Amino acid sequence: MSTLTPPPADGQVVNGGLDAKALGCLREAFGSDARNKLMQNAVTQTTVDDVALNREVITSTDHTFSHHLDDWKVTNQKSSGRCWMFAGLNLIRVGAMKKMKLKEFEFSQNYTLFWDKLERANYFLEQVIATGSSDVDDRLVAYLLDRPLDDGGQWNMFVNVVSKHGLVPQAVMPETQSSSNTRRMNSILLNVLREGAAMLRGLVGKGAGADEIKKTKDGVVATVYRVLCIHLGTPPTKFDWQWQDEDKRFHRDGELTPKEFADVYCALPLEEYICLVHDPRPSSPMGKTFTVAHLGNVIGGEPVKYLNVDIETMKTLTMKTLIGGEPVWMGCDVGKMMRRDLGVWDAELFDYEGVYQTKFAHSKAERLIYHQTLMTHAMLFTGVDVADDKTPRRWRVENSWGEEGGRKGFYVMNDSWFDEHMFEVAIHKDLLPEELVEAAQLEPIVLPAWDPMGALAR
Repeated sequence: MSTLTPPPADGQVVNGGLDAKALGCLREAFGSDARNKLMQNAVTQTTVDDVALNREVITSTDHTFSHHLDDWKVTNQKSSGRCWMFAGLNLIRVGAMKKMKLKEFEFSQNYTLFWDKLERANYFLEQVIATGSSDVDDRLVAYLLDRPLDDGGQWNMFVNVVSKHGLVPQAVMPETQSSSNTRRMNSILLNVLREGAAMLRGLVGKGAGADEIKKTKDGVVATVYRVLCIHLGTPPTKFDWQWQDEDKRFHRDGELTPKEFADVYCALPLEEYICLVHDPRPSSPMGKTFTVAHLGNVIGGEPVKYLNVDIETMKTLTMKTLIGGEPVWMGCDVGKMMRRDLGVWDAELFDYEGVYQTKFAHSKAERLIYHQTLMTHAMLFTGVDVADDKTPRRWRVENSWGEEGGRKGFYVMNDSWFDEHMFEVAIHKDLLPEELVEAAQLEPIVLPAWDPMGALAR
């Protein structure tokens, strides 16, 4: 029976095994330190986060803010990865509620999910055709086949869906079992798309003509459409809209298409927002615009683009937007240093170093490089606590996980966490300095498809 042993580096003699002596030393070292025994007794009886929780952070953090925008209830994406979509719709529903004088209103997240899935299926199949002559084990081809239709997405992808397909109220296309729990539907769609990919690659490989390839692709798209209709319902092409406002006054718009509804009730010029990211890796210079290869959803839509800025610039523009009365769409690594029941993020929330007697010393850039961090979740900033009229102390966040966590679904992010785990915000271009607006118009540097800056879409 053979074993796989990594070859030694040139000029080095490596004894890579763990022999009995080495294992004995490990056991003795652990048992000889009373702190290890204490931590073992604690962590074997309760979660390590309860043991490591920094009470000073909890007692010094409250949920009051000098600038507080929200007076509405949170939404709930349930068992789906639609955070980016919920955050986008939550942003624009603020203006819709004001215009309609409603205390509660939601755009249909199921409607935008339907069109993103269909558009992304078509986008994936086009990528399959474009790479059809590459070997199936090529890294890019393997990556595309592995992640063809995730729930996640990016700001530009949200804008593409709204711009092309419009919006509808949630009552017109309500949630279904599959929109709230996408796993099973996604598994069916993945099956359809991978079988379609095999057919298309076969056609490209044998030199088939463009018409035959397109006919085959269109057949796969038709199957995807059918699956989506079965799971999510058929998206409306027009609907009647009427409502009673908070003053009990009745309003009727009559029959509208989704595009007409979006034109009336999406008050924000979405195409005028620029995505700012904080990517401190040496390979990602500040002030430059980036894109991620093969990342998108709508063929012919706007590409996913980021403008890399320092963290202080990101904070300043986010704070300026909030003080101006508008929430901010953002992306972060949500699970790091987070206490969900209390609704708190802080860079020092858990003392893992004290529990394990080790150092976790990687910088933000190093965590990106070594796959220890990436964007995992999108939400809204709806408030900020500012000291001395210029220094942010903490941030109020509207999540889309229902009312169970935090304060009825709203969370507090201490400013230390912003530095370490915030990655992206969408800011209107009018608030950006002229040099950043100009930089955002330049041809973007293309990052590989698997770069962590594209992770929110995965």
